This record gives sequence, C-alpha cells and structure tokens, in this order.
Amino acid sequence: MRILKCVLVLITTLVFAFSSYAQSTKPKKTLRDSLDNKLDFSDFLLNPKGFIPLIQPITEPALGNIGGVISPIFISPNKHPEKNTYTPPNITSVFGGYTANNTWMAGAFRMASIPKHHLKYQLMAAYTSVNMDFYRTLPIVGEKQFAFNFKSLPIFGSILKEINNTGLYVGVEYLFLKSDITPEFHFETLPDFVEEKSLKSILSSPGLVVEFDNRDNIFTPDKGFLINTTYHFNANWTGSDYTFGNLEISALYYHQFTPKLVSGLRLASEMQFKDAPFYTEPYINLRGVPKMRYQGKSTYVMETEQRFDFTTRWSLMGFGGLAKAVEENDSFSNAELIYNYGTGFRYLIARKFKIRMGIDVAWSNHDFGYYIVFGCAWNNRK
Repeated sequence: MRILKCVLVLITTLVFAFSSYAQSTKPKKTLRDSLDNKLDFSDFLLNPKGFIPLIQPITEPALGNIGGVISPIFISPNKHPEKNTYTPPNITSVFGGYTANNTWMAGAFRMASIPKHHLKYQLMAAYTSVNMDFYRTLPIVGEKQFAFNFKSLPIFGSILKEINNTGLYVGVEYLFLKSDITPEFHFETLPDFVEEKSLKSILSSPGLVVEFDNRDNIFTPDKGFLINTTYHFNANWTGSDYTFGNLEISALYYHQFTPKLVSGLRLASEMQFKDAPFYTEPYINLRGVPKMRYQGKSTYVMETEQRFDFTTRWSLMGFGGLAKAVEENDSFSNAELIYNYGTGFRYLIARKFKIRMGIDVAWSNHDFGYYIVFGCAWNNRK
C-alpha cells in the first residue's frame, strides 16, 4: 500500500505542476479547458508542438511493482479527416523507462492513418533489458519461479487497408525479435522447458491481419466494436530460428447504456502451434495477474469493465474477468480457473480527444497489482 500511496502522490504532484504551469504560461490557460476551466491538454496538443509529458509509473507486478517511463506523447488531428466519420489522430512517442527489478527500456512508436487511401499503420522499435520470472509446476516441489534477464531488440511494423468504408481492414504486420537470455538462477542443467538454443535466438514473424473497427474513439470508447484476428508464422525462410505459428483472436465491445454508464466486454484467445521458445508461449493477460505467471499452448480470457461518469471529468471504474491457460496435452476442464476483479478512477485529461487517464487496483487468485491507465486498459496489445 505504500507504493500505491507514492503513485497517488506522484499523480497529484503532476496534476498540480501542470495546473500551475497552465496558469503561468503565455498565452494563459494553455492547459485549461475553455468550457469548464479545468486542467485539460486538448489545446496544448492541438498546438503544432504540443504533447502530453507523460511520466508514467510502471506498476506491473512481474517487473518489480514500481518503476517509471518518461514518454512525451505527441497527438495531432489527422490533416485529412474523412467526412461524416471518426478519423483517429496521429500518435508519435519516444520513451525510456526503469523499474525496481533493474529492468530498463528505450524506444520509439508511431501510429497514424492515411484516410485518402484508407490505410493505417504502426511502427515501433526498442531495446530492452527485462528481468522477469517464469513459473512452472514441478512434481513434489509444486510451483517454482525461474528468473531470467532478457536483452532484446524488438522491431514491429503493420499496415492495414480498409475495404470500401466498411470499417473492415485487412493487412500485414511483421515482428523481428532478437533475444539474448541469461538465467538468473543456479542450475546444473537447464529446466526442461528451456532449450539451449532459445537463450540466443532470432524470431522473424510475418503476420496476416483481419480487423473490424467501428469504435467512436480509439482512446476511451463509449460504443462500438474492435475485432482482430492475427496469424503470425515463423520458419527458416522468414529468417527465424524456430518454426511455429500463433493465432490471436480478440473482440472488444462497448455500449453506452445511459449518458453516464459505459459497459465493455472483452473476449480473447491465443493458440500456439508446433515448438516455440518458452518466452513466446501464450499467457493470461489480466489486471492483477503478473505477466507470464500462467502460460499454456492456448489461453482464453473473458473480462468486463464498467465506467460510471459521475461528473464530466471524473469516472469510477469496476472490472472483473475469468481466464484459463491450457498446457500442452491437457484439457480445458483441467486447467486452473484464474480470476481478477478491481476498481479504479479516470480523469478526462484531454476532452477534445476523449482521453481519460487514471489508476486501477486489481486482485487475482494469488496476486495484487495497480496500474496507471492511459486511455482504455484494453488498448495494450502484448
């Protein structure tokens, strides 16, 4: 709870600092909304060089529970918006971060669209040194942690084409991942789930994507669907050290029952085919559950989220979910049922872009986590 208090103090300090800056900058009230005079980044973002100076704590339990990322986020309206429909803004960011378990990272990200040609794309490159625990259940011993350091170079790109103004997109994406992995535990022989060649490996993963997106906003939607199906494949001819495939299917649905109540439903599943390095196995991705805690050859997730806007600026959140990770040669019914539940709040930090930001706290079978959320918590892909 001390960590949570520190995060709340940090958020309060940032809000106070930006509020003070808004009052002292010329022209005045740059960070104030013209409608209610509240702290708001909309006009600052619309400035040609405006950005959200996000200093975001990293609160992932698997990364030591506390850390930070400095990430100026440049969000600008598309210069050629489509008529009579929502056109997402362009987003550019660089980032650098460090956590309590000595994980660090640096990189850059770009997400944008070209409405004239009905295209949208994403680009990302980073270098990371990540310390993370993996869990396996051993005979007699039970569940055991295995700590690893991952020095990785991920490079990602995607481009999708909309079909006839329907919200249906098809396209391709590509992930290059070079990893140098060091076990951080004493051993005479590697555990059964770790192959020697996985410690220094390259994955080169082209992917095929089909997506339907009619959300009214990409940051904090009030209504609409986002349905995505992606199949990645690795083979010698793609430049990968492994031959395997991954199929990911996800569906998000938002419905505004009343002007103040927005309900969301998330369904997600991932399946892996053939032999792959241990660190790519599908894992349960839920708030309150450490990443990589529950892995299997397939995962199944269902989660719901409720947002109640009790004022124009402030919202109360509630969420809960169920999931299973099914190991190879096991059945769905035998897999452990994992659950999560939690609550949080949001503040409308940029009204003209409908960006909400806040804190979530979450519990699961054996763990607790807290998260700083920018936009919707479900926006983060693995």
